[in-house]
Amino acid sequence: MDLQTRKLELIQEFLKIQSEDVISRLEKILRKENKNFDNDDFKPMTIEEFNSRIDKSIEDSKNGRMIEAKDLKAKIDKWN
Repeated sequence: MDLQTRKLELIQEFLKIQSEDVISRLEKILRKENKNFDNDDFKPMTIEEFNSRIDKSIEDSKNGRMIEAKDLKAKIDKWN
């Protein structure tokens, strides 16, 4: 199973969680892992890159190249 598939399956399982306690524990794990992330490899985007992404997002929205969160969840639910 490739990484992208594993991520999507994890998202699908996460969306099913009803326990606040479980979500809190997962948040703690993610925060801990993010602290271990090597920030030396992180390169913030330039203002130009940031503005370009905004422009592309606006263009995508105007041209209908987006999906509502509820529709995405429904699509993911059909995978199984």
